[in-house]
Amino acid sequence: MPASRPSNNFERRSPGLLHRFFGGVLALGIELMVKSTGRRVRPADEPWLSCFLGDQGRIGTGIYQRIADAEHLELRTPATAGLIPDFETLRGPSFNPDVVHPRIRHFYEHAAAYNLEVWSEVYLVGRFFLWLLVEFLSTHMDQLNFPLSSLDVAKGMSSEVVQLVNPATGEVRHTGWLRRLKSTGRVIYAGIYSICRVPNEQNPVVKVTFPCRGSANVYLKPVAHPDGSFGLDSSGSGWGRSGFYRIVKAGADTWSVRNFKTLHELFHVYVDNENVLRCDHKITFVGLTILRLHYKMTLAGKSAEGVPERSSAAAGLL
Repeated sequence: MPASRPSNNFERRSPGLLHRFFGGVLALGIELMVKSTGRRVRPADEPWLSCFLGDQGRIGTGIYQRIADAEHLELRTPATAGLIPDFETLRGPSFNPDVVHPRIRHFYEHAAAYNLEVWSEVYLVGRFFLWLLVEFLSTHMDQLNFPLSSLDVAKGMSSEVVQLVNPATGEVRHTGWLRRLKSTGRVIYAGIYSICRVPNEQNPVVKVTFPCRGSANVYLKPVAHPDGSFGLDSSGSGWGRSGFYRIVKAGADTWSVRNFKTLHELFHVYVDNENVLRCDHKITFVGLTILRLHYKMTLAGKSAEGVPERSSAAAGLL
């Protein structure tokens, strides 16, 4: 049966005329910068860039329904849905998933079954930039509302995995991960997750698409650390590598795509000394740390005792 649409309890205030004007100018400036400095591509020629482009309106919790309507898909929210249905699909010449702790694999394959606790720290160098983004763009879009204060996440973060399914075949076409601030209902991330190949990476990568005015695509290469922890790294060095790609429509069948080589995200997922699953998330720009988020992930309604602690294959490698 199709699931109901993700709910949104956020009481939205209407921004003033000056606020909307400045936000529009800022959004237009970003779009013009991407068009003037980005690479012109035909989506059919670069399938790894394929994504859903948002418009100038709100993204919010309704983005998944809009994609479903456009592609004649059904929304479902299974209680144990994963971001990566099979962790094995990340295997490549320089990435061995057998090394990664089974608890971490279980999280990615069953993320909907986990509750999240989150802590945040915004560094001084990035505070004004993030405030500008959130105040004039993110609030209007209801997308990428990064927490600017630790108090923003004091009441927690909700987590919902949304599957967009072909109703005729049952095939999962897209997987969304919706995360919101419980204090306000604002959307931090309304992302779409998939595994894909990019031209100049050895291994499959995790692709995360954030529809906005156009789209922001992040390509994260997997890293298996010797201690069993897992990394996702977007610090690629050029076009066709892992990294951050901003996309806007440039014509009827043409996109402008800008690869921002100085904007990086790094995730480190690990099981700590007290057997707790955690993740450190860092965003840097031109080598300077802008934002850090720390997550604690716990299984909802059950203990982790049913999840294997370490596979025999991994044990032999450590």
